[in-house]
Amino acid sequence: MKRRSLIKTIASASVGLPFLNHSKIKNIPVKNSNKIKHNPIAASTYSFWQFNGSETPIEYCIEKTAEFGFDGIELLLIQMESEENSYLQSIKKRSFHAGLDIMGLSTHQSFVSPDANKRIENIELTKHQIEVAYSLGIPTIRINTGRWGTTKPIGNKSAFDVLMDNKGIEPIINGFTEEEGFKWVIDSISKCIPTAEKCGVVLGLENHWGLGLTSNGVMKIVNAIDSPWLSVTLDTGNFFDNREAQLAELAPHTCLIQAKTYYGGAKWPAFDQINIDYKSLGELMRKNKYKGYISLEFEGNEDANIAVPKSLELLRKSFYYNLS
Repeated sequence: MKRRSLIKTIASASVGLPFLNHSKIKNIPVKNSNKIKHNPIAASTYSFWQFNGSETPIEYCIEKTAEFGFDGIELLLIQMESEENSYLQSIKKRSFHAGLDIMGLSTHQSFVSPDANKRIENIELTKHQIEVAYSLGIPTIRINTGRWGTTKPIGNKSAFDVLMDNKGIEPIINGFTEEEGFKWVIDSISKCIPTAEKCGVVLGLENHWGLGLTSNGVMKIVNAIDSPWLSVTLDTGNFFDNREAQLAELAPHTCLIQAKTYYGGAKWPAFDQINIDYKSLGELMRKNKYKGYISLEFEGNEDANIAVPKSLELLRKSFYYNLS
């Protein structure tokens, strides 16, 4: 009882202090010696994979990301060995003890199909992926429109390698139109929005291949759905032409930046043609008051143990915002 009375006495005395001293405090100028704050930087687990055989284990990626001094980690779902809850919670715990936010989940799906059953299958897949993110406490997932799938392998090159040689451009399925494709995508993503809202997970539509190949295509979908639970994941490396204008169109709608680097030359030679000006991109995002995460996607041939820390230094210098 004495302890409880003492706490009440202290609390009562404390309540009045701000009011007693308010007239003195309000005229004291607040000095802010640090006028800028750097955006938090994450590493995508994709950065350590380098497409050398089997996927690099998530656990290794967590250890390296923490070792190099990143603030967070973005998980590539196809690298995860399981989607069982026990595994997900072990990953969450491991990241927490490593001092890392799990701030994003990169997923794959395709809504560009004339087959309604395939679209339904991908809608259900995406809802499940949203729930995986929720289980991990992840606030946003990267989604794609999917693509037409008309690109074929040539010689020893896979269909994806050929697609990259063609800078992501491929023919529309015979008998269908691009407008029909947009309708499939808009209808499909719309059906995922209630699950995203329920779980508190923002869907970030990436400027990727298929109908997300251009900023105009991305924004056509985002504007049509018009939901606070659908935004843009801005990939800095996926525009070949008219880059500045396309980046500027997406910047105000961006919830996450996936930042490509290509030290040692790009894995797919077409990307060696791209010159990403991160200083200018940082300025663009400051104009748009972007304060969110930058997630590194290293996609070069240099050893990741050398290139990933260099990439972190580049991104730290480029992305910050004014506090005043």
